[in-house]
Amino acid sequence: MTLYRSFPTVQADLKNGSITCRQLVDQYLIRINEYSNLNAFTEVYANEAQQQADRIDQKLASGTAGRLAGMVIGIKDVLSYSGHGVRAGSRILGNFTAQFTATAVQRLLNEDVIIIGRQNCDEFAMGSSNENSAFGAVLNAADTSRVPGGSSGGSAVAVQAGLCLASIGSDTGGSVRQPAAFCGVVGLKPTYGRISRWGLIAYASSFDCIGPIANTVDDAALLLEIMAGPDEFDSTVSSQPVSAYTQITLPDRSLRIAYLRDGVESTAVDSSIRQATQAKIDALKNAGHTVEPVDISLLKYLLPTYYILTTAEASSNLSRFDGVRYGYRSASTDTSTQDLLSLYKKSRTEGFGAEVRRRILLGTFVLSASYYDAYYTKAQQVRRLIRQETEKLFDQYDFLLSPTTPTPAFRLGEKTDDSFQMYLADIFTVQANVVGYPAISIPNGLDSSGLPIGLQLMARPFNEGALTALAKSLE
Repeated sequence: MTLYRSFPTVQADLKNGSITCRQLVDQYLIRINEYSNLNAFTEVYANEAQQQADRIDQKLASGTAGRLAGMVIGIKDVLSYSGHGVRAGSRILGNFTAQFTATAVQRLLNEDVIIIGRQNCDEFAMGSSNENSAFGAVLNAADTSRVPGGSSGGSAVAVQAGLCLASIGSDTGGSVRQPAAFCGVVGLKPTYGRISRWGLIAYASSFDCIGPIANTVDDAALLLEIMAGPDEFDSTVSSQPVSAYTQITLPDRSLRIAYLRDGVESTAVDSSIRQATQAKIDALKNAGHTVEPVDISLLKYLLPTYYILTTAEASSNLSRFDGVRYGYRSASTDTSTQDLLSLYKKSRTEGFGAEVRRRILLGTFVLSASYYDAYYTKAQQVRRLIRQETEKLFDQYDFLLSPTTPTPAFRLGEKTDDSFQMYLADIFTVQANVVGYPAISIPNGLDSSGLPIGLQLMARPFNEGALTALAKSLE
């Protein structure tokens, strides 16, 4: 069995006849069964994937196959795929079937990608460890006593363990990049509005981004290139032209790269991560680039701003799950005798998990009349200040470098009773979502225990081509 780690290798073997799409799918199905203990998939489309592979083999033989023929992927359980279940990792969407296909997913299907299954995630993408799913926790393939990161933990583990070649996740505050770092794979969050959110179950609408997880930067760049672009169903998506990201190279000049001082000097960051980050800084300097430390004065306000605004948006977005129109309805509710408020309370209390309920309550609180100006309005003002500071930084530098996470993957259950410590896992990733900039996490070696470490790069809006070019040079 060949364990493929890049799409060009798959394409080469398909071209020379050493493998077929059907054989490739069968190999992945065997591995998914072997590694079922990781709990990366909530549903596997075995028969459908095999039938799709047979069709694509015929298209390859006739020379009519799309650009992604032979790429086997999984999709996070927050992306709609018509005729298939979508649960968002929640009991409240039990037995719900998607009525349409997300634009990003459809664009991949149009290029003959093969979707092999739906992948586990934190409930409604709320979490940093993938322990908040109604389907149970996902395990890190590098060490099954460790978390894979979240919320796209199942998607990252599936790529890490070779259960598919790539995955499509969503990133609200690091949910693609943080699990990519914990699992030693590549996670790419594009500029806000670069990929249509049509068909993505919303957590926080002004933060959510769809992004790829892959083994190589080139594969992630190719998936981004195909998913990106205008969409008549999403008024927030950008109409800027989409570049051929896989073909863009770095400019023939010395780059100006800033690195976050706290990511290298703060004792709150694991020593092995500080050392690995410093090694990359030294390599960039040796390559002739200008690499300088910077401080973000509003760094300590990033997480409070992020959680106030995202929980506020979540409380609004999740109000549609009420036990009336679709999804879970409490069995203890008799609609003939009980009032509507009781139906709402029981259905939402039983259908949502603890972390989702916590964030809905917090969001409702900050949006309440008595506290709206004190919290929500103030957080919006701070968000603007963070964006202004970030813009000034990128007036002077081409890229911002930092660790992706302050620690390697932590143990299962280690932080479940301490929400503050759990939220700190996103300290380096949330800035990109608060300001809407593109960012990528690439593998940066292993710590002394053999756990993966990630390095994060951030670039100016819609500068994904240069971002992936630099990431490839460091890969």
